[in-house]
Amino acid sequence: MESGIRAIDVSEVTAAIRDMCIRANCGLSKDMQDRLAEALESETSPVGKNVLQQLEKNLQIAGGEKIPICQDTGMAVVFMEVGQDVHFVGGDVNAAVNEGVRQGYTDGYLRKSVVSDPLLRKNTGDNTPAVLHVCIVPGNQVKITVAPKGFGSENMSRVCMLKPADGEEGVMDAVVQAVKDAGPNACPPMVVGVGIGGTFEKCAELAKQALTLNTAEHSDLPHIRKMEEEILRRINQTGLGPAGLGGRNTALSVRILTYPTHIAGLPVGINICCHVNRHEMVIL
Repeated sequence: MESGIRAIDVSEVTAAIRDMCIRANCGLSKDMQDRLAEALESETSPVGKNVLQQLEKNLQIAGGEKIPICQDTGMAVVFMEVGQDVHFVGGDVNAAVNEGVRQGYTDGYLRKSVVSDPLLRKNTGDNTPAVLHVCIVPGNQVKITVAPKGFGSENMSRVCMLKPADGEEGVMDAVVQAVKDAGPNACPPMVVGVGIGGTFEKCAELAKQALTLNTAEHSDLPHIRKMEEEILRRINQTGLGPAGLGGRNTALSVRILTYPTHIAGLPVGINICCHVNRHEMVIL
């Protein structure tokens, strides 16, 4: 990595986000494709297997014709890790992010689902603004992750303010109960992101970020890895299955991120995503 201050024109941010919005909505990452293939192989329910076969066919059509995997092309969530030695030039980086979303959703013929006021409900017409999370890190690069989030599954997500005494079992019970309550509304087979620790808002952000992690991997922390595996096992024992029609594949992956928290609390964020767990990443 080069050292010293590095200038990045905000037009590069716009171009990257435009392309990522389109790519994320028209195809799944390799790890997600693999999880679906594994689910199809292991599914014992005839109805569940049929659902998974239809999902596979839908993916093939979307990829071949460059059209959205799902009609709900989501609200654009953008994570940016900005090197402290980066100097943005050429304009407002926040405006550049939204311009990238505007171009991506317009040029890609993606559904515009954002309303400007949560109560008045007037559509913004271009799927802006994005939900932007920025983290300052060492270095002079910018890592951008775009994760369009549909609301069938987003509506099923929650934050639970547990007590420290609830411990690991309390966390796992909360996650499994959230999935049970979601039922078919979250369009299973789903991916479950969990954030443990921090504060009310931090655990929710961690849960959303956990959905962008590789589903083929597990946490480096042994106790968290064990929880990821155990929660996935318990969820798949519910029998909810693909599309909620029964089967052994209710969830494809559970990923957990943690953060230090207060001695009096155990915040838990649970962000559920359908099988269309979309995200793209680039480094500028």
